[in-house]
Amino acid sequence: MATNPIKLSDVDPTFLPATLTGPIFEKSVEQSAVMALSRQVPLSMSANTAVPVPLDVPTADWVDQAGRKPLGTGGMEIKQMTGKKIAVLIPVAMEVVQSNAAGLWSQLQNDLPTAFSRAFDRAAIHGKTMKGATGPFTDFLADTSKSVTLGASSQATGGIWKDFVNGMEEVVDDDWDYTGTVADHRLQPKLMGATDTTGRPIFVETRTPGTDMAMAGSLIGNPLAYSRAVSGKVRRQSTSVDSGLRAIGGDWSQTAYGVGMDISVKISREATYIDEDGGVHSAFQENLVLLLAEAYYGFVLGDPDAFVKYVAAPAGS
Repeated sequence: MATNPIKLSDVDPTFLPATLTGPIFEKSVEQSAVMALSRQVPLSMSANTAVPVPLDVPTADWVDQAGRKPLGTGGMEIKQMTGKKIAVLIPVAMEVVQSNAAGLWSQLQNDLPTAFSRAFDRAAIHGKTMKGATGPFTDFLADTSKSVTLGASSQATGGIWKDFVNGMEEVVDDDWDYTGTVADHRLQPKLMGATDTTGRPIFVETRTPGTDMAMAGSLIGNPLAYSRAVSGKVRRQSTSVDSGLRAIGGDWSQTAYGVGMDISVKISREATYIDEDGGVHSAFQENLVLLLAEAYYGFVLGDPDAFVKYVAAPAGS
Protein backbone atom coordinates (compact mmCIF):
# COMPACT_ATOMS: atom_id res chain seq x y z
CA MET A 1 0.00 0.00 0.00
CA ALA A 2 1.37 3.43 -0.94
CA THR A 3 2.36 5.81 1.87
CA ASN A 4 1.80 9.55 1.94
CA PRO A 5 4.94 11.68 1.46
CA ILE A 6 6.44 13.34 4.53
CA LYS A 7 5.96 17.11 4.62
CA LEU A 8 7.69 19.68 6.81
CA SER A 9 4.36 20.59 8.36
CA ASP A 10 3.94 16.97 9.46
CA VAL A 11 7.16 16.98 11.49
CA ASP A 12 7.30 17.92 15.16
CA PRO A 13 9.17 21.24 15.48
CA THR A 14 11.34 19.93 18.33
CA PHE A 15 12.28 16.31 17.56
CA LEU A 16 12.02 14.13 14.50
CA PRO A 17 9.99 10.97 15.16
CA ALA A 18 11.62 7.63 16.00
CA THR A 19 10.48 6.22 12.66
CA LEU A 20 12.96 8.61 11.01
CA THR A 21 15.79 8.58 13.56
CA GLY A 22 15.70 4.87 14.42
CA PRO A 23 17.39 3.67 11.21
CA ILE A 24 20.05 6.38 11.61
CA PHE A 25 21.00 5.08 15.03
CA GLU A 26 21.05 1.43 13.96
CA LYS A 27 23.28 2.11 10.95
CA SER A 28 25.74 4.18 13.00
CA VAL A 29 26.45 1.09 15.12
CA GLU A 30 26.65 -1.21 12.09
CA GLN A 31 29.09 1.09 10.26
CA SER A 32 31.51 1.55 13.17
CA ALA A 33 34.51 -0.76 12.82
CA VAL A 34 35.39 -0.46 16.51
CA MET A 35 31.83 -1.23 17.61
CA ALA A 36 31.73 -4.19 15.22
CA LEU A 37 34.57 -5.90 17.11
CA SER A 38 33.95 -4.60 20.64
CA ARG A 39 31.32 -5.78 23.11
CA GLN A 40 28.40 -3.53 23.97
CA VAL A 41 27.54 -2.74 27.59
CA PRO A 42 24.70 -0.63 29.05
CA LEU A 43 25.61 3.06 29.37
CA SER A 44 24.09 5.11 32.19
CA MET A 45 23.37 8.72 31.34
CA SER A 46 23.04 9.81 35.00
CA ALA A 47 26.33 8.35 36.34
CA ASN A 48 29.54 6.63 35.30
CA THR A 49 29.19 3.03 34.20
CA ALA A 50 31.60 0.55 35.81
CA VAL A 51 32.79 -1.83 33.08
CA PRO A 52 34.72 -4.99 34.06
CA VAL A 53 37.60 -5.66 31.65
CA PRO A 54 39.09 -9.18 31.82
CA LEU A 55 42.77 -9.32 32.66
CA ASP A 56 42.90 -13.09 32.30
CA VAL A 57 40.66 -16.16 32.35
CA PRO A 58 40.26 -17.52 35.94
CA THR A 59 42.38 -20.64 36.47
CA ALA A 60 40.44 -23.76 37.53
CA ASP A 61 42.29 -26.81 38.83
CA TRP A 62 41.71 -30.34 40.13
CA VAL A 63 40.90 -30.87 43.80
CA ASP A 64 40.58 -33.88 46.12
CA GLN A 65 37.25 -34.77 47.67
CA ALA A 66 36.64 -32.33 50.55
CA GLY A 67 39.95 -30.69 49.70
CA ARG A 68 40.62 -26.97 49.72
CA LYS A 69 39.29 -25.35 46.58
CA PRO A 70 41.90 -23.57 44.44
CA LEU A 71 41.70 -19.81 44.24
CA GLY A 72 41.14 -18.52 40.72
CA THR A 73 44.15 -16.54 39.53
CA GLY A 74 42.34 -14.54 36.86
CA GLY A 75 41.26 -11.00 37.47
CA MET A 76 39.10 -8.10 36.36
CA GLU A 77 39.98 -4.44 35.96
CA ILE A 78 37.20 -1.91 36.42
CA LYS A 79 36.99 0.90 33.90
CA GLN A 80 34.63 3.86 34.21
CA MET A 81 32.61 4.64 31.09
CA THR A 82 31.03 8.05 30.69
CA GLY A 83 28.59 9.03 27.96
CA LYS A 84 30.04 11.64 25.58
CA LYS A 85 27.99 13.61 23.07
CA ILE A 86 28.49 13.62 19.30
CA ALA A 87 26.61 16.37 17.48
CA VAL A 88 26.28 17.98 14.05
CA LEU A 89 24.26 21.02 12.92
CA ILE A 90 23.03 20.97 9.32
CA PRO A 91 21.49 24.06 7.66
CA VAL A 92 19.11 23.20 4.80
CA ALA A 93 17.31 25.59 2.45
CA MET A 94 13.60 25.82 3.25
CA GLU A 95 12.77 25.23 -0.42
CA VAL A 96 14.58 21.89 -0.36
CA VAL A 97 12.75 20.76 2.76
CA GLN A 98 9.33 21.82 1.49
CA SER A 99 9.73 20.38 -2.00
CA ASN A 100 11.25 17.03 -1.06
CA ALA A 101 11.10 16.44 2.69
CA ALA A 102 10.97 12.66 2.28
CA GLY A 103 14.13 12.75 0.16
CA LEU A 104 15.86 14.88 2.78
CA TRP A 105 15.02 12.42 5.56
CA SER A 106 16.24 9.54 3.39
CA GLN A 107 19.52 11.37 2.78
CA LEU A 108 19.93 12.00 6.49
CA GLN A 109 19.40 8.30 7.16
CA ASN A 110 22.29 7.58 4.76
CA ASP A 111 24.73 10.34 5.79
CA LEU A 112 24.33 10.73 9.56
CA PRO A 113 25.28 7.13 10.45
CA THR A 114 28.51 7.58 8.49
CA ALA A 115 29.27 10.88 10.22
CA PHE A 116 28.61 9.51 13.71
CA SER A 117 30.46 6.21 13.21
CA ARG A 118 33.52 7.99 11.80
CA ALA A 119 33.61 10.39 14.75
CA PHE A 120 33.33 7.51 17.21
CA ASP A 121 36.00 5.40 15.50
CA ARG A 122 38.45 8.31 15.23
CA ALA A 123 38.08 9.02 18.96
CA ALA A 124 38.41 5.34 19.94
CA ILE A 125 41.36 4.70 17.60
CA HIS A 126 43.34 7.97 17.69
CA GLY A 127 42.04 9.74 20.79
CA LYS A 128 41.14 12.76 18.65
CA THR A 129 38.12 14.68 17.44
CA MET A 130 37.46 15.02 13.71
CA LYS A 131 39.24 18.41 13.80
CA GLY A 132 42.32 17.01 15.54
CA ALA A 133 41.68 18.18 19.10
CA THR A 134 41.96 15.88 22.12
CA GLY A 135 39.16 13.34 21.97
CA PRO A 136 36.52 12.48 24.58
CA PHE A 137 37.90 9.08 25.67
CA THR A 138 40.74 8.64 28.17
CA ASP A 139 42.14 5.53 26.47
CA PHE A 140 42.52 4.91 22.75
CA LEU A 141 43.84 2.06 20.58
CA ALA A 142 46.72 3.82 18.80
CA ASP A 143 48.32 4.47 22.19
CA THR A 144 49.84 0.98 21.99
CA SER A 145 53.63 0.66 22.06
CA LYS A 146 53.51 -2.20 19.52
CA SER A 147 54.01 -1.23 15.87
CA VAL A 148 54.76 -2.98 12.57
CA THR A 149 55.68 -1.21 9.32
CA LEU A 150 53.88 -2.66 6.32
CA GLY A 151 56.34 -3.52 3.57
CA ALA A 152 59.10 -4.44 6.00
CA SER A 153 59.01 -8.11 4.97
CA SER A 154 60.33 -9.03 1.53
CA GLN A 155 58.19 -10.86 -1.00
CA ALA A 156 60.43 -13.91 -0.59
CA THR A 157 59.70 -14.07 3.15
CA GLY A 158 55.93 -13.58 2.85
CA GLY A 159 55.50 -9.88 2.13
CA ILE A 160 52.54 -8.07 3.67
CA TRP A 161 51.13 -11.38 4.96
CA LYS A 162 54.28 -11.83 7.07
CA ASP A 163 53.96 -8.23 8.30
CA PHE A 164 50.52 -8.98 9.71
CA VAL A 165 51.66 -12.29 11.16
CA ASN A 166 54.57 -10.48 12.84
CA GLY A 167 52.08 -8.07 14.44
CA MET A 168 49.93 -10.95 15.62
CA GLU A 169 53.03 -12.58 17.09
CA GLU A 170 53.83 -9.43 19.09
CA VAL A 171 50.35 -9.52 20.63
CA VAL A 172 50.26 -13.27 21.27
CA ASP A 173 53.80 -13.39 22.70
CA ASP A 174 52.70 -10.74 25.20
CA ASP A 175 50.00 -13.21 26.38
CA TRP A 176 47.04 -11.48 24.70
CA ASP A 177 44.67 -13.04 22.19
CA TYR A 178 44.51 -11.73 18.62
CA THR A 179 40.80 -11.62 17.77
CA GLY A 180 40.40 -9.12 14.92
CA THR A 181 41.63 -6.16 12.90
CA VAL A 182 40.21 -2.77 11.91
CA ALA A 183 41.70 -1.38 8.71
CA ASP A 184 41.67 1.65 6.48
CA HIS A 185 40.05 1.30 3.05
CA ARG A 186 43.43 2.15 1.48
CA LEU A 187 44.74 -1.17 2.72
CA GLN A 188 42.30 -3.26 0.69
CA PRO A 189 43.99 -2.83 -2.74
CA LYS A 190 47.36 -3.51 -1.10
CA LEU A 191 46.03 -6.80 0.23
CA MET A 192 44.36 -7.76 -3.03
CA GLY A 193 47.50 -6.90 -5.05
CA ALA A 194 49.90 -8.84 -2.84
CA THR A 195 51.43 -11.90 -4.54
CA ASP A 196 53.98 -14.57 -3.72
CA THR A 197 57.21 -15.02 -5.68
CA THR A 198 55.35 -16.91 -8.44
CA GLY A 199 52.77 -14.15 -8.92
CA ARG A 200 49.92 -15.94 -7.16
CA PRO A 201 47.65 -13.78 -4.93
CA ILE A 202 48.40 -14.17 -1.21
CA PHE A 203 44.99 -13.05 0.02
CA VAL A 204 41.52 -14.23 -0.90
CA GLU A 205 38.70 -11.67 -1.03
CA THR A 206 38.81 -9.60 2.15
CA ARG A 207 35.51 -7.82 1.70
CA THR A 208 32.02 -9.27 1.40
CA PRO A 209 30.59 -8.13 -1.98
CA GLY A 210 27.54 -5.88 -1.90
CA THR A 211 27.91 -4.60 1.67
CA ASP A 212 28.94 -1.17 2.92
CA MET A 213 28.86 -2.15 6.59
CA ALA A 214 32.06 -2.11 8.63
CA MET A 215 32.37 -5.88 9.13
CA ALA A 216 33.76 -7.03 5.84
CA GLY A 217 35.58 -10.33 5.97
CA SER A 218 38.69 -11.82 7.56
CA LEU A 219 42.43 -11.24 7.70
CA ILE A 220 45.04 -13.75 8.95
CA GLY A 221 42.22 -15.94 10.21
CA ASN A 222 40.35 -13.31 12.25
CA PRO A 223 37.49 -10.83 11.63
CA LEU A 224 38.27 -7.70 9.61
CA ALA A 225 36.35 -4.40 9.69
CA TYR A 226 37.02 -1.29 7.59
CA SER A 227 36.79 2.36 8.65
CA ARG A 228 38.13 5.55 7.07
CA ALA A 229 38.74 6.79 10.61
CA VAL A 230 41.74 4.43 10.82
CA SER A 231 43.90 6.68 8.63
CA GLY A 232 41.98 9.84 9.48
CA LYS A 233 41.90 10.81 5.80
CA VAL A 234 38.14 11.10 5.35
CA ARG A 235 36.79 11.14 1.81
CA ARG A 236 35.44 14.49 0.54
CA GLN A 237 37.14 16.38 3.38
CA SER A 238 40.23 18.04 1.95
CA THR A 239 41.34 19.33 5.36
CA SER A 240 41.71 15.86 6.89
CA VAL A 241 45.21 14.42 7.20
CA ASP A 242 46.40 10.86 6.61
CA SER A 243 47.96 9.62 9.87
CA GLY A 244 49.78 6.77 8.12
CA LEU A 245 47.94 4.18 10.22
CA ARG A 246 46.60 1.42 7.99
CA ALA A 247 45.30 -1.11 10.52
CA ILE A 248 45.21 -1.98 14.18
CA GLY A 249 44.51 -5.41 15.61
CA GLY A 250 44.62 -7.32 18.84
CA ASP A 251 42.54 -8.52 21.76
CA TRP A 252 39.08 -6.96 21.46
CA SER A 253 37.96 -8.41 24.79
CA GLN A 254 39.85 -5.40 26.16
CA THR A 255 37.35 -2.96 24.65
CA ALA A 256 33.72 -2.11 25.31
CA TYR A 257 31.32 0.57 24.10
CA GLY A 258 27.96 1.88 25.22
CA VAL A 259 25.19 3.95 23.70
CA GLY A 260 23.23 6.28 25.93
CA MET A 261 20.15 6.81 23.79
CA ASP A 262 18.97 6.78 20.20
CA ILE A 263 20.11 9.58 17.94
CA SER A 264 17.88 12.63 18.42
CA VAL A 265 17.34 15.19 15.67
CA LYS A 266 15.95 18.61 16.57
CA ILE A 267 14.56 20.96 13.96
CA SER A 268 14.30 24.76 14.02
CA ARG A 269 13.20 27.45 11.59
CA GLU A 270 14.09 30.41 13.84
CA ALA A 271 17.43 29.64 15.52
CA THR A 272 20.76 31.25 14.67
CA TYR A 273 24.09 29.48 14.13
CA ILE A 274 27.77 30.37 13.77
CA ASP A 275 29.67 29.06 10.74
CA GLU A 276 33.31 27.86 10.61
CA ASP A 277 34.54 31.41 9.87
CA GLY A 278 32.68 32.93 12.83
CA GLY A 279 29.82 34.39 10.81
CA VAL A 280 26.39 34.51 12.47
CA HIS A 281 23.39 33.32 10.44
CA SER A 282 19.67 33.57 11.12
CA ALA A 283 17.56 30.65 9.93
CA PHE A 284 14.48 32.89 9.84
CA GLN A 285 16.20 35.67 7.89
CA GLU A 286 17.96 33.36 5.44
CA ASN A 287 14.97 31.02 4.97
CA LEU A 288 16.74 27.96 6.36
CA VAL A 289 15.79 24.90 8.36
CA LEU A 290 18.37 23.87 10.96
CA LEU A 291 18.71 20.20 11.84
CA LEU A 292 20.67 19.37 15.02
CA ALA A 293 21.58 15.68 15.42
CA GLU A 294 22.96 14.42 18.75
CA ALA A 295 23.82 11.08 20.35
CA TYR A 296 25.74 9.75 23.36
CA TYR A 297 28.43 7.07 23.19
CA GLY A 298 31.00 5.68 25.60
CA PHE A 299 34.20 3.67 25.10
CA VAL A 300 36.70 1.98 27.41
CA LEU A 301 39.97 0.16 26.77
CA GLY A 302 41.70 -2.10 29.26
CA ASP A 303 45.31 -2.09 28.02
CA PRO A 304 46.45 -0.45 24.75
CA ASP A 305 49.33 -2.94 24.53
CA ALA A 306 46.80 -5.69 23.84
CA PHE A 307 46.90 -4.21 20.31
CA VAL A 308 49.44 -3.63 17.54
CA LYS A 309 49.53 -0.83 14.97
CA TYR A 310 50.26 -1.47 11.29
CA VAL A 311 51.65 1.68 9.69
CA ALA A 312 52.42 2.58 6.08
CA ALA A 313 56.06 2.73 5.03
CA PRO A 314 57.37 6.31 4.68
CA ALA A 315 57.05 7.75 1.18
CA GLY A 316 60.03 6.93 -1.00
CA SER A 317 61.20 4.01 1.13
